[in-house]
Amino acid sequence: MMHSTLQSLFGYKAWADVELFDTLATLPNEKFADQIYTCIRTLNHIYVVDRIFQAHLSELPRSYEATNTTETPSLPVLRQAVEATDAWYINYVASVTPANLAAVVSFTFTDADLGRMSKEEILLHVLTHGGYHRGNVGQVLKAIGIAPPRDLYTRFLHASEPGRREA
Repeated sequence: MMHSTLQSLFGYKAWADVELFDTLATLPNEKFADQIYTCIRTLNHIYVVDRIFQAHLSELPRSYEATNTTETPSLPVLRQAVEATDAWYINYVASVTPANLAAVVSFTFTDADLGRMSKEEILLHVLTHGGYHRGNVGQVLKAIGIAPPRDLYTRFLHASEPGRREA
């Protein structure tokens, strides 16, 4: 995978996260409290896993012993944490070298199984894991009659680079 592709994909992830948080912030809590809670728990899971793999990429001990937290943050608090973590990933992929991407990291998963992945594989896991669970949140929104954001890489590319629409 080309280095610039990773930069684009992590820019897309950050953009998709903002779009989803923007949508969730418009929901009336009194009407959709249970669904909003489910969405926040799912987004918090993405965030915690992103942070766990951030620690693996940094070759530091992880701060979490599970893939979600006991306490559920508020939507604004979680949004701020997600934006900071997305910014960390964007900066990481902008500066990582191809040799460093190929480096293999050994770690222990939260279920105590051992794991070993290249840093590039870790980055791809973070991207696909987040996309999968953003889709879960989108399904919750659809179930309550709310159109989820169109979480499409092609939409991101054309929004961030309008020149791609030119002949």
